[in-house]
Amino acid sequence: MPEIRRAVSDFAREHRDLTRTELRRIVDELWSTESYELRSAGIALLSRYADLLEERDLPWLLSFVRRSKTWAHVDWLAADVIGGVVGESRSALRRLPAWARDENFWVRRTALLAQLRRLSHEAGDFNLFARLAAGMLHEREFFIRKAIGWVLREVSKKRPKLVFDFLRTHRDELSGLTLGEGAKYLSPAQRRRLGLPREAAPTARERRRLQARR
Repeated sequence: MPEIRRAVSDFAREHRDLTRTELRRIVDELWSTESYELRSAGIALLSRYADLLEERDLPWLLSFVRRSKTWAHVDWLAADVIGGVVGESRSALRRLPAWARDENFWVRRTALLAQLRRLSHEAGDFNLFARLAAGMLHEREFFIRKAIGWVLREVSKKRPKLVFDFLRTHRDELSGLTLGEGAKYLSPAQRRRLGLPREAAPTARERRRLQARR
């Protein structure tokens, strides 16, 4: 990834006046391959030239989600590229409920993650996210359960009451994965009221970090 990002940065320096039409053509060419690296470069270009993207590009961007075969591409597209285009636009946000009902679970995951960056910065439409997430709580798909928990976890860092209220309301519908992720940073009192231990167990990555410090 560092090499891909470096190559895209070099390209951007040499093509400061790239047009939206040119960007779309280049990214389409990169995604016409099955190469993970070339497809990643395409997403990196979309991120770098984000100012060129418009709401009318959303169906085109979503086509890459449908063709993705890995969470790494989907999450990059959903949270950064598509999320940047959706922004606070009410007309763009109105597309999310349809995505949340799509038969492709990567598209449904995108509906959840499209507001991740804004929600984590005390912006975005949390009520909309809550409605979409509540409609997917029955799903057994790991990547849906994980996405709901991920967004809740990030929101809880600054707005814990929103997350606590959602988890308490839907406590009996939540998978262990979603509950564990969403409640990770809640206070001991809030966690106890949800029937959880006072503190979340550290992840494998966190355990490795702790060991490295010793």
